[in-house]
Amino acid sequence: MKRQNLLLGNSIFQVGNRALRQIDRFTFRTFCLLVFAISFTPTIATAVDITEQFHRPLDKSSLGYARNEADTLIGIGNRQYGAGNANKAITSWSQALEIYHSIGDVNAQGMTYKFLGKGYLRLGKYKDAESAIRRHLAIARDTNDFQSQIFGLNNIGTILLRQGNFTAAVPTFQEALTIAKNLNDVEGKGLSLSNLGLATARIGNYNQAIKIYEHALSYRRQSRDPIGEANTLNNLGDVYLVVGDYQQTIGTYGAALRIAQATRDRRNELRSIDGLVDAHSSVGRYQRAFDLLAKRLAVAKKFQNLREELNSFESYAQLYEQLGQFNTARNFYQRAITIAKTIQDNSKELSLLDRLTQISYR
Repeated sequence: MKRQNLLLGNSIFQVGNRALRQIDRFTFRTFCLLVFAISFTPTIATAVDITEQFHRPLDKSSLGYARNEADTLIGIGNRQYGAGNANKAITSWSQALEIYHSIGDVNAQGMTYKFLGKGYLRLGKYKDAESAIRRHLAIARDTNDFQSQIFGLNNIGTILLRQGNFTAAVPTFQEALTIAKNLNDVEGKGLSLSNLGLATARIGNYNQAIKIYEHALSYRRQSRDPIGEANTLNNLGDVYLVVGDYQQTIGTYGAALRIAQATRDRRNELRSIDGLVDAHSSVGRYQRAFDLLAKRLAVAKKFQNLREELNSFESYAQLYEQLGQFNTARNFYQRAITIAKTIQDNSKELSLLDRLTQISYR
């Protein structure tokens, strides 16, 4: 009996049958071609492989670097906003937002949208502000961040007020108030009630607005929020002025002024003075009104706030015009116009020029 050998060189099984040898040759050639083909065929990635490559997380060092860069941009934007440059602040915050998106930090995105809304509001870009704040609110809802929802709703309501949509603002503030009550958030209740009072006053329901403001004041004081308290007092003073209750008007604005001065809250301080000037001049106390305007102008100059200097000169001009002292009024209108040109406020410059033209014939 012959031995069977596998000869790799000839690929022939030595069996005693010709047909079988032919089949063996065919099988070996097929096997060699298969090996050759496999050796030079590229590996095809599956859809799962590609997805994993795209969603592979950044390494910790890259994530940390990106987050630090975004956080730095937020800080820069805050300083720019504080210095009065909202345009540059928006640029910095927008760059930070792109980074937060890239690393998937949803909470930081919500915070940045809130900052952007604030920046757009200062520039009077209400459509952009509303878009940013609604995105902030959407994230707060997705993450069950109820406190952010309170402030987001109040911000949206404020934009609606500035757009003159008073009726739509009311339910927005009411929704914020409901959430604040459910959380027993004293600060949120004070803010929401104060804004609700403002919307109610804009509609013309003054008596109801006074009650809402008084309720808001109790929460402002509980939360030890002097800036919020001064703001609510100024709002309440506005309503008392409209209904002609000058004693309450002067007392309320006076209380707001004392708080604002004690806390160095310049915005509410100037607003309180404006209210007191209107109240005193309405009852013929012109000397008191002029004394207050002198203090207002001194504050504006001390902090080198040209916008508030302009407002002070305009108030002087209006008061002198009210007294029939048109030459002096024209002088103050001219000074206000000069500042309007300096700060490149074209619309204000045109309105002042129009007023100056009208009194030039008197």
